[in-house]
Amino acid sequence: QVQLVESGGGSVQAGGSLRLSCVSYGYTYSIYSMGWFRQAPGKEREGVASIESAGPTRYANSVRGRFTISRDNAKNTLYLQMNSLKPEDTAMYYCAAGRRSDASLYFADFNYWGQGTQVTVSS
Repeated sequence: QVQLVESGGGSVQAGGSLRLSCVSYGYTYSIYSMGWFRQAPGKEREGVASIESAGPTRYANSVRGRFTISRDNAKNTLYLQMNSLKPEDTAMYYCAAGRRSDASLYFADFNYWGQGTQVTVSS
């Protein structure tokens, strides 16, 4: 049974940092591309960052230079280090796994999803 379990969300003030984690179960984690997506109330789900199995990454323009995606294949774990957080980063954050070799920010390219972790940034 495939499971993706996120953790690390919370409430911070603008300029603060958070580190999200996502542990995967039930599939061959190391060969999948992984991604972080977010969805704010009333908005569409958007790709934030993604990482290929071998390490190349891709970022949305809105987070490039502030967020860093990484993965530990030995621990089946995906991370998102978020620095210099802004109120507009407030959203539910989801991790996702895709059966593809390249990094993508398109939600339809991902096959498995976690339940999400809430990030709230106050001004």
